[in-house]
Amino acid sequence: MAQNPKRKSTNTKPTSGSSSTRASRNTNASNRHRAAAEQAEREQLALIAKERKQQTIIGIVVVAVVVALVAIAGFSVWRANRPVSEATVQQSYDAAQAVKTKPTGANSKGGFLISKDGLNKKIAKAPTVEIYMDFLCPGCGSLNRSLDPTLTAMEQAGQVNLEIYPSAFLDSLSTDEYSTRTASQVAYIAQNDPDHVLAFIANLFAEDFQPSESAYKAVSDATLQQLAVKSGVPSDVAKKSTAGTYKSWITKISAYTPLRKELWNVSGSNKGQMTTPTVRINQNYWDLVSIESANSDLVSDFLTAVGLQESQIGSSTLPSIGSNGKPLAVN
Repeated sequence: MAQNPKRKSTNTKPTSGSSSTRASRNTNASNRHRAAAEQAEREQLALIAKERKQQTIIGIVVVAVVVALVAIAGFSVWRANRPVSEATVQQSYDAAQAVKTKPTGANSKGGFLISKDGLNKKIAKAPTVEIYMDFLCPGCGSLNRSLDPTLTAMEQAGQVNLEIYPSAFLDSLSTDEYSTRTASQVAYIAQNDPDHVLAFIANLFAEDFQPSESAYKAVSDATLQQLAVKSGVPSDVAKKSTAGTYKSWITKISAYTPLRKELWNVSGSNKGQMTTPTVRINQNYWDLVSIESANSDLVSDFLTAVGLQESQIGSSTLPSIGSNGKPLAVN
């Protein structure tokens, strides 16, 4: 296509109202608009980049949390979705019995019966309360802090037998096998100083001592020994308690315990698998999930379950369910 011929120039200078002046102004305005648009675009891109960075960080955190939750729940999920044969249960039980060094004061399933009369001296006609615990488990700590004063007062008055089951399920959430070490220590103290084992457990679960499950910081043997002494344990027993005497036994018992169907949840999202804490009364499963769902008072519900009035705690009155009765329902 042919180009338009150039217009002939003149020697006349353009005036302020000429077309050249208007074109120059239009060009300057266009440049300003373009610069403003480019600046706005740069700011928008910077904002998008910042948001993407924040979303990436949030995504990493979310993934980490999910991984942590999977790590916590993984054992239970595996156990719930894979059938457990009687042969498997028996093999696991036999493995626990085969451990050479184990506490003679524990029963074959890993429990220590504590009463006002001492280790394995059951109070007749009083109910027996079993508690399965991991000392890193926050739910176990919450249960202990809520219920321990009542249970201890009843135990000292001969109103209840306590059967404690120290377990180790959460080693993967610590850097120093905290669950196994403390469970072994509790077993040693229960065996060698049963009069102070409940006080020691209470101190392990104390809010200002129990380590965080999600932000764990290592706990030394010296610290655990000092806690035992604080609980009334003689210093020589406290020192030996952290030697790991029963670590192998705890490991085997902790592998066997979740296979016991009588310990599996009967309601809630974890139905059909074991979680901690687990409580049984006279060998009957006590459903903590239903209590939590009702947002009721744990101590009141426990007293109702065993048939005892609050005013009777620490007295000579025995719970109405006796040594064989099932837990009473809350009305």
